[in-house]
Amino acid sequence: MRRRLLVLACLLIPGLNSGCGGPASTGPAVVTNSAVALESGGAIRFTGLLEAVRSRTIAAPRLAGTPTPMIITFLSKPGTRVKEGERVLAFDQQEQTRLANDKRAEVVDLESQIDRKKAEQVAAETKDQKNSLTLEQNVARLEQLRATFKLKREAAAADLQILEIRRDRAQRALSYAEQNASKMEVLAPFPGLIVVKTTYKPGREGQVEIIEGDEVRPGIPVIDIVDTSTMQVRARVNQADAQSVRQGQSAVVRLDGFPELRFKGRIELVTPLATTGMSSTVRTFVAVVSIEGSHPQLLPDLTASVEVIPEASKPPATAGKGVK
Repeated sequence: MRRRLLVLACLLIPGLNSGCGGPASTGPAVVTNSAVALESGGAIRFTGLLEAVRSRTIAAPRLAGTPTPMIITFLSKPGTRVKEGERVLAFDQQEQTRLANDKRAEVVDLESQIDRKKAEQVAAETKDQKNSLTLEQNVARLEQLRATFKLKREAAAADLQILEIRRDRAQRALSYAEQNASKMEVLAPFPGLIVVKTTYKPGREGQVEIIEGDEVRPGIPVIDIVDTSTMQVRARVNQADAQSVRQGQSAVVRLDGFPELRFKGRIELVTPLATTGMSSTVRTFVAVVSIEGSHPQLLPDLTASVEVIPEASKPPATAGKGVK
C-alpha cells in the first residue's frame, strides 16, 4: 500500500525523483496510465490533452470605419517555429493605403479650410469690431440726426404754418379784394334823385361839390339817392306850441322857395323829449310831417313851413297841387 501511494505521488508531481525508486532523468518523466494500472494491478483509467501555458490566437484585424474584405499576402506554414517579433501573417495594404491617402488629402484640405475659415473669422471679427465702432458712431450720429430731424421737422412745420397763415391772409385779402371789386360799382337801390355831396379840398375855400377824378377816403359820403315820390318835413316845434301838436293831426306844408305851393300833410311823429337849440333857454320838440302826393319842386334840403289845421277847419288846398 505504501509503495502504491509513492508511485501515485511520483506520477502526480513531475520531477519528484527521490523515493520513486528510479534513476534521475534530465527530461520530463512520462508515465502512462496503463503502466500505472499494470503496476498497481488496479482498474483506474485517465484521459486528457496537452496544452501550452501561454498561447495567443491571431485573427484578421478589425478595421475602423467601414469594414472591407482583406486579402492575405503572407501566412506562416504550419509547424514552423518563429522567434519573437517575426512576421507570421500579412494582408494587402493597397486599399487601406489608398483610403489613408484619400483621408490624408481630405484632412489636409479640411485643415486648409479651417485655416482659411479662421483667417476669415479673424478678418470678420476685426471687421465686426470696426463695424461695432462704426455702429456706435452711427448710433450716436443717428441720435444726432434724429434730434436734427426733429428740429428740421419742427422748423418745417413752423415754415408750413407760416405759409398757411400767409395763405389764409392772402385768401382773406383775395376775398376782400373781390368784395371790394364788387363794391367798385354801386347800383341804385331804388328810383330817385341823385344829390352829390360836398367836401373840403385843399386850396379851396369852403365845401365844394365832389366831381369825377376826386380822391375820397373809405366811408366818406359821395352822393344821396332821394326818392322824391315820398317826401316829409322834419320841423322844430316851440315848447309853448308843442301841447297843440299831436300825432295824426292834419297840416299844410309850404315851400319857402315856392310860396305859391301848398301841400296837404299829416303829423306822423312828435318827439317826447325837447332839445335845446342855439339858446339854452329855448327848448323845442321835433315833429315829422308827411306830405301827400308828389311834385317836381319837392326836393331835398329845401326849407318849408308847416301849419297845423284845426280839426273843425277845412284844408285850404287839395293834396298834391300847387296853389298861388
